Amino acid sequence: MSLIEGLSIGIAAIRANKMRSLLTMLGIIIGIAAVLAMIAIGDGAKEIVLRDAQKLGGANQFTLYRRSTKKLGKHNIPIRTKEYLNYDDVLAIEAECPAVSDVAPRIRDWKGQLIQAPGGAETRAGYNGVDPSFKTALDWKVQDGRFITDEDVKDAAKICVLGDEVATDLFGSKSPLGQEIKMARRVKYYDHRGKRRNRRITERFTVVGTMMPRGRSLRFGWSFDSMVFFPITTTQERFTGDDHIQEILVYANSVEDVPNAVREVKEVIRSRHKGEDNFVKIYEMRKGIRQLEKISKMIKIALGSIAGFSLLVGGIGIMNMMLVAVTERTREIGLRKALGAKPLDIMFQFLIESVIMCAVGGIIGIGLGIFVGESMSILAVKIAKIVPEWPAVVSAQWVMISVLFSAAIGISFGLYPAIKASMLSPIEALRKD
Repeated sequence: MSLIEGLSIGIAAIRANKMRSLLTMLGIIIGIAAVLAMIAIGDGAKEIVLRDAQKLGGANQFTLYRRSTKKLGKHNIPIRTKEYLNYDDVLAIEAECPAVSDVAPRIRDWKGQLIQAPGGAETRAGYNGVDPSFKTALDWKVQDGRFITDEDVKDAAKICVLGDEVATDLFGSKSPLGQEIKMARRVKYYDHRGKRRNRRITERFTVVGTMMPRGRSLRFGWSFDSMVFFPITTTQERFTGDDHIQEILVYANSVEDVPNAVREVKEVIRSRHKGEDNFVKIYEMRKGIRQLEKISKMIKIALGSIAGFSLLVGGIGIMNMMLVAVTERTREIGLRKALGAKPLDIMFQFLIESVIMCAVGGIIGIGLGIFVGESMSILAVKIAKIVPEWPAVVSAQWVMISVLFSAAIGISFGLYPAIKASMLSPIEALRKD
């Protein structure tokens, strides 16, 4: 029997029992649709994690910051060293670490500082003291005006750049460029009696630029959009009163280069700080992403396994129908064998019917799975309300796997009925009523 002849006989047999064939295919359709929809949602969650990491600089970023304690067994013990990070460390890392692409120092305060605009509008926002490399490292675009320059850092200029939310809160739709904002902060001091007191100081800064919206971090809950950015030297001079740098953001050439970059940076820190590096803690962004990816993968496996049972049920339905078809068409099998059909031809005929049903069911299931995935992503946004968009990621790889898997089910569950049909004796088959 030729392939074309087998296909035509199989299609004719399915069309002769349309409703039964459709009900039989329903298990495959639902199974494929469920698997694709669950994987689309799971891959969408992974995409959200990667996008969230990109808001903070990407997976190739790691952060150095000074710590005051270290863990020894179950206890935290203080680190008794006077070493600290400074701007020379930044320059040394840039010059001596080939696996590093960008280095951005930062002094940050996430707490809400009171900021006032000339018209009386006010808001509370955190601040970051940075240098020009911060914008480059984060690949962040300026919306209006300019970012901090090397001259601003050199002169400790009293200028600032506003995040999108701060600019909107203070100036609405008007341009803040050239406007002067006031920032109130509390300074601790001791009076002539030695008693500790707080004093409120107001600083004035000229706005030179605003940044494009970047979005809020799902993991940490804060946003660069609600920050004010000053030259790092201005922050040291006006706010901290020393030359310490709280954090150094380091960007490896690629995610794969992160371990090499960490090793090189540690060597630089040790060479510059009397052989010590225990006062520095390193946080790798990629490790946090891997943890979230593991959670996403576990959810996807769990949901995919549940959906996979639908495919198993669908396969059993295919086998059941084909066994019924063999029983119903016993006389036809006997007649075909009497006219010279070989057992292999009979087996091929029934196997093709099984594969056709599974393939058709798989194609319908793919279309339904894409639709369900998109619908679930819209529903997830409305229910969870943690992201403005939940992408439904349906890859061509999974579509191909679904088609091949449905065909494999057709072969696996259709093989036994096909073999049973091929082994029927033509004499016994023709006696069948």
